[in-house]
Amino acid sequence: MKRRDFIKVTGLGVAGAATVAAPAIAQSMPELKWRLTTSWPKSLDTLHGGAELMAKAVGEATDNKFQIQTFAAGEIVPGLQVLDAVQNGTVEMGHTAPYYYFGKDPTFTFGSSVPFGPNMRLNQAWFMLGGGKELLNEFYKSYNVTSLLAGNTGCQMGGWFRKEINSVDDLKGLKFRIGGFAGRVMQKLGAVPQQLAGGDIYPALEKGTIDAAEWVGPYDDEKLGFYKVAPNYYFPGWWEGGPMLVALINLDKWNALPKHYQFVLEQAGHLANNWMMARYDQANPLALKKLLAVGTKLRPFPATVMEASFKAAKELHAEVAASNANFKKVYDSLTSFSNNGYQWFQVAEVGYDNFMARHSQV
Repeated sequence: MKRRDFIKVTGLGVAGAATVAAPAIAQSMPELKWRLTTSWPKSLDTLHGGAELMAKAVGEATDNKFQIQTFAAGEIVPGLQVLDAVQNGTVEMGHTAPYYYFGKDPTFTFGSSVPFGPNMRLNQAWFMLGGGKELLNEFYKSYNVTSLLAGNTGCQMGGWFRKEINSVDDLKGLKFRIGGFAGRVMQKLGAVPQQLAGGDIYPALEKGTIDAAEWVGPYDDEKLGFYKVAPNYYFPGWWEGGPMLVALINLDKWNALPKHYQFVLEQAGHLANNWMMARYDQANPLALKKLLAVGTKLRPFPATVMEASFKAAKELHAEVAASNANFKKVYDSLTSFSNNGYQWFQVAEVGYDNFMARHSQV
């Protein structure tokens, strides 16, 4: 065959394939309209904004054939009922922190973070490449949901306190809004944990219904106004070293999705995840400076409180693992992965970050 004839044939072949393939692909994309409810108020443009970004990306990637409408906490169901709404099919999916549902089974805590668990990068690496996604989704099956990675806040703050915390004794009787499994650790130290959705925290703190509250970090905390009623801002949030946020999807709806829609949805979750991590790294430094400028008192938890908390957390993990096979399976996987990770981190990452932090003081 002559070269000119070959080009004509292959050119026609490609053109012909494109002519046939385009309608076939279009026809294989059904029009779907889903509803997504979140655990967050609309005012939090990081958390709720991550869900909105995910939904927008799905629409743009499918020519709006797959549309997802987002609803803030309380618009369809309260913020702490997202799992139930997805499980029973009230909505197709939700954006939430699975540790909110630890009361159903402590294993839910691993979908976000476990007290004294890994940092943001190690938590994400475990979920994506260390078997975490597979272990968690196997567990979620019994609740008729599956999960996709859809956010991470980075290491959180230890919360806002009316009074100073100078020793473990200061935690006794303290009514502390704290999310998920970490509340049980605080209970071991004498605190009285309270689980409240984000939008309910400020009124409770203002009225004195609670004595202290943790949420996320400077950017979100400033928006919610906690500094106005509790001046002492503690760090670190040892219960959330790198908490993941996920999209929970009704399992029947997920299984019915065309494969390319499943792929698009998962990639949209990764987009939201990466965006959220970058957004917090961008916004938290400036927000902290603003909080300090209006009189916020930044304080580290005393070493005695940190050590007592670590001991109580490890005791609780062992107690739960002894009676809950699902918890033990996931905990062993995560702990092994993060221990290996921290052995590497201390070689280069920690040393470098500590050096740069010392030379970045303003």
